[in-house]
Amino acid sequence: MSHSIIIAEQDTHFFGDVCKNFDFAAQFTDHDPGLLDQIKSCNSVYRFRFPIRKGNHFEVIDAWRIEHSQHQSPTKGGIRYSEMVNEDEVMALAALMTYKCAIVNVPFGGAKGGIKINPKNYTVQELENITRRYTVELIKKNFIGPSIDVPAPDYGSGEREMSWIADTYATMNPGQLDAMGCVTGKPIALHGIAGRREATGRGVAIAIRECVSVAEDMQKLGLTTGISGKRVIVQGLGNVGYHSAKFLSEFGGIIVGLCEYEGAIYNADGLDIESVFLHRKLSGSILGYPGAKEFRNSLEGLEQPCDILVPAALENQITEANVHNIQAKIICEGANGPTTPEAEAIFYKNGGIIIPDMYANAGGVTVSYFEWLKNLSHVAFGRMNRRFEENSNLNLVNMVEGITGTALTPMQRATIIKGASELELVNSGLEDTMIRSYHEIRETWKSNPKIDTMRTAAFVGAINKIAVSYQTLGVWP
Repeated sequence: MSHSIIIAEQDTHFFGDVCKNFDFAAQFTDHDPGLLDQIKSCNSVYRFRFPIRKGNHFEVIDAWRIEHSQHQSPTKGGIRYSEMVNEDEVMALAALMTYKCAIVNVPFGGAKGGIKINPKNYTVQELENITRRYTVELIKKNFIGPSIDVPAPDYGSGEREMSWIADTYATMNPGQLDAMGCVTGKPIALHGIAGRREATGRGVAIAIRECVSVAEDMQKLGLTTGISGKRVIVQGLGNVGYHSAKFLSEFGGIIVGLCEYEGAIYNADGLDIESVFLHRKLSGSILGYPGAKEFRNSLEGLEQPCDILVPAALENQITEANVHNIQAKIICEGANGPTTPEAEAIFYKNGGIIIPDMYANAGGVTVSYFEWLKNLSHVAFGRMNRRFEENSNLNLVNMVEGITGTALTPMQRATIIKGASELELVNSGLEDTMIRSYHEIRETWKSNPKIDTMRTAAFVGAINKIAVSYQTLGVWP
């Protein structure tokens, strides 16, 4: 899986920003202060170092695995491969995973991992050695397992790294029936699930589609209802950004701008996402794409005319310094923490809406949940009932045709008879999750005039659900 890189000033207050958002939302709940402190705090922080051989020399690698909340088991969260990763960032991302899972009703606690390397500086063999050694360190401290803590891909990692983790865990735990459930985001051939790769981007697109479907909210923004014809700028052509743009385009949106670390391009008439992707693959840059206006400063691309902006790269891309120049009415956070709290306050004051990251990019963990269920059940979705459904539908069609005397066309028959594949079931489950969760957040937002943003509403909902988990489990009186 490829990931886009937007260079940003290293943030050391990311976890503090998450906690500020939590504290602000907590005032709209009536939970015990001690319980709120327990929900907010990181339960387990594991920092470790290990050596690897690089050429004729040794190099020491810094790594982390942080379990933020164990109110549900297992904990869940990706592993980030980046030379900019630090403990504060991993803590923040682990916390966001806790709230994210609660928001979309996925029964996991939140966790996150980080390995402080730039993957481009290592050979495939060296990356494999790093990943396997990282996994062994987690195994030694009981920080990984299908019922303990389940990693997934994140920035800088993908299916390949997840398969190395799964193989290492299975090798170190011979005979464990559910070993493949120790990690998600695996290749389909190695017990992964159809639709996982594009899940986060698809979820972002569905979140935007739901947002613009609410006439009352669009009227306040001065926009028409529906995604059709909406102008969209996407930051990042990695996995999340590419698939967000792809599905938004399929839904009827017009991709007018794309931003990457090397610069940005803009065309008011629209960009062909597949063509731009191919151009970048061949040339190494989105710059030079025919018919597009160019910006050497990537952040300038965010400030061009559009209705919807999708920052799908790294945190702190929209700040006090540039938020006044953002022309979009809706920001949908495909990345984690792309908007600073100060910038968010200004954007809402100017009449915009921000669809928060911990809901908007929850498609990945939702489909990871489906993959985990598949690994525990050892049966692919649709395998047991697809042919039965098709035969039942065929019998029904034959009966209706016999009674009415009207014959369906071959295409009509195929459409009605067809049973659901694993991909169709996964996409259906993802769509239902994103739609339900959006309107749950919006209802919380609109039901209390003091709740100022969708992010605060999402936090309130998450806090209430996690508090119930602690109380139900008897952990809290």
